[in-house]
Amino acid sequence: MTGRPTTASAVLPAALRAWLGLIAVLAALTAVVIGIQYAGHSEAGRADRWFIDPTADSVRGTWRNVALATDFWGEPAGAALLVVAAVAGCLLLRHRRGAVLVVVGAALAVVATTLVKSVVGRTIHGADNLSYPSGHTAFATALAVAVALIATGRLGLGRAAGLSLVLGAALVAGAVMGWAQVALSAHYPTDVLGGWCTALTVVPLTAWAVDRAADSRRSDRS
Repeated sequence: MTGRPTTASAVLPAALRAWLGLIAVLAALTAVVIGIQYAGHSEAGRADRWFIDPTADSVRGTWRNVALATDFWGEPAGAALLVVAAVAGCLLLRHRRGAVLVVVGAALAVVATTLVKSVVGRTIHGADNLSYPSGHTAFATALAVAVALIATGRLGLGRAAGLSLVLGAALVAGAVMGWAQVALSAHYPTDVLGGWCTALTVVPLTAWAVDRAADSRRSDRS
């Protein structure tokens, strides 16, 4: 046995490693720059005002209900349901690494945003509401990227198709959850961007670590 992951078992396909590594570095740098710029702030910045009027009320009517429904999937109960569903799918496919990536990747993304919030100290609607980066956006993006990575490996997609799937999933999940957070006045747009970048930093690194740990155990047994 070579100890190398097969296309079906690896959660970080070889064809995507270099590109996702670069994306993770750029995302981390972006999150750090935004965090430094808005550290200690308690109001919308210039970039935020490009997208929202900070004095405007939240969306109302049907769109508010849509935003609330979307927000639910980033709350503990909704997030747990999504993770359980994703893990169940991985186990049905006998993809243990995928199940580990879903749980650990999503959890680390949320933990990272929680830690960064206390460091940056940006607030919204009062000193107790730390806002940067958005944990809801980080969770949704992390879960989408994890599932997309698993799908890329299982389907044997090449570099172009795999990157398109992973980045497309990240953009859709981040945009949908990010819109809900801004619409509900829970976060500034730059908070959302920070959460999105956090997930793009954490999940590829987690996938690499999961593959490395699994390969190491397999080598020890052989």
